Amino acid sequence: MMLSHPSVLPGPSIPQKRALCQQLGWQQAVCCRARTTVRVSKGAAFASAAPADAPAGAGAATLPNVVRTLKERGLVQDVTSEQIEHLMVSQSVPVYCGFDPTADSLHLGNLLGIIVLSWFQHCGHQPVALLGGATGRVGDPSGRSSERPILTEEKIEGNVKAIGQLLGDILRRNSQQGANTSNGSGSQDGPPLRDVKVVNNLDWFGPMSFLTFLREVGKFARVGTMLSKDSVRTRMESESGISFTEFTYQLLQGYDFVHLCREHGVRVQIGGSDQWGNIIAGTDLARRLLGREGEGEAEEGSQEASSSGAQTCYGLTFPLLVDSEGRKFGKSVDGAIWLSADKLSPYKFYQHLFNVTDADVVKFLKMLTFLPLPEIEALAASMSQPGYVPNTAQRRLAEEVTRFVHGEAGLQQALKTTEALKPGSATQLDVTTLEAVAGDAPSASLGRDAVAGATIADVMVAAKMQPSKGAARKLIKGGGVYMNNQKVTEEMAKVEDKDLVDGRMLLLAAGKKNKMLIRVV
Repeated sequence: MMLSHPSVLPGPSIPQKRALCQQLGWQQAVCCRARTTVRVSKGAAFASAAPADAPAGAGAATLPNVVRTLKERGLVQDVTSEQIEHLMVSQSVPVYCGFDPTADSLHLGNLLGIIVLSWFQHCGHQPVALLGGATGRVGDPSGRSSERPILTEEKIEGNVKAIGQLLGDILRRNSQQGANTSNGSGSQDGPPLRDVKVVNNLDWFGPMSFLTFLREVGKFARVGTMLSKDSVRTRMESESGISFTEFTYQLLQGYDFVHLCREHGVRVQIGGSDQWGNIIAGTDLARRLLGREGEGEAEEGSQEASSSGAQTCYGLTFPLLVDSEGRKFGKSVDGAIWLSADKLSPYKFYQHLFNVTDADVVKFLKMLTFLPLPEIEALAASMSQPGYVPNTAQRRLAEEVTRFVHGEAGLQQALKTTEALKPGSATQLDVTTLEAVAGDAPSASLGRDAVAGATIADVMVAAKMQPSKGAARKLIKGGGVYMNNQKVTEEMAKVEDKDLVDGRMLLLAAGKKNKMLIRVV
């Protein structure tokens, strides 16, 4: 038997309906509360019972306080209401974060959104990753001094597919990893984990006509409020201004929240601190549009309708990922630190994290890993103690984050490559290892006749590693030349066929850091 929400029952007045809601245990909130039993049955109503796909008992049991955990780890910038903590501990709800397809991979700066979603999952809530198949065609003006370049339809579709696969892989693979840290203490006990959901906003914006959007959504937006957003005001004051297309972005993102609330019971949106204006637009639109639905057409504009449910949808932002000097950590001098192994090898990803300074490593351990805080604090304390091995904290950071993004296999590849490239390492070099380091070391392509059978000094000159054979031999005599990580001791030593990895690659080093990858063509 399906129980109708009291707000759809005939007869009682609005105040009487609210009283009945409370008596029956229904939330008074109007966000997502529908006028038909069909909408309620889909789990999209704001009811005290858990959504249909929630684990048994999730609505009744007290859940870990995920908001407090995030605050303790420096992962909360702002919340729309402190009441979000009560919601998070009282019932299991879906939480979403949006990702626009501006590239065919996410980067390290996007990782915070994935990690915060994962924290919500480990504390008993459902993570919903929203792909901006529609909003990516418009472009978010937040943090931009000029309009984003327009991508082709084919490029956007390709990006959506790629980052959708990436998000699903990371979140699903880590569904169990870190569940024992749901309270931040490392306890093995935790709530049941809910499945990851990946959705694309083109699915609901695509079939919607412009007139329908204006009629059903646009009439609830207030231009004055939209103009007051920092991202809009900054662009309007700039020389290039802001286009109508970008101006409407916040309304599109706001309707995402409304749709997800209706259809999937989403109660919370998370995002970077630069998304605060867009998130506020979403909670405001939900209050106006869904509040009207909950109260009925006849009550539109009344004090009852406008004042109810103002805090039923929530927003939470996390700080942008920056280092101690205020620079974005998601980028390097060579460009973005991509999360996709196809764009950046696990080895290079690992190395970027390993090279974090002492001033930043503890902060990033708290923000980017699921290590219990007492363990991080103990590691931080050890850094100032005698006998501390340099980069121990950095190594732990690199291992934890690489495992989260690339899995155990990716981490092992990164560790193997790191070890293999140490001068004098006994680790056998293979093609995968050499390809992984190819972007970090200069490379040269030489004909087989110029390599096989030639002296190492000749190869170094041909590859422009040394200015002359005499200089190369002098370096060899001083013990400063390595071939495939093994020290060269003979000045006239030659490269033999067996020295070529897979018959086509050779790694030479002049000193410990000046490496050259020789490709035999």
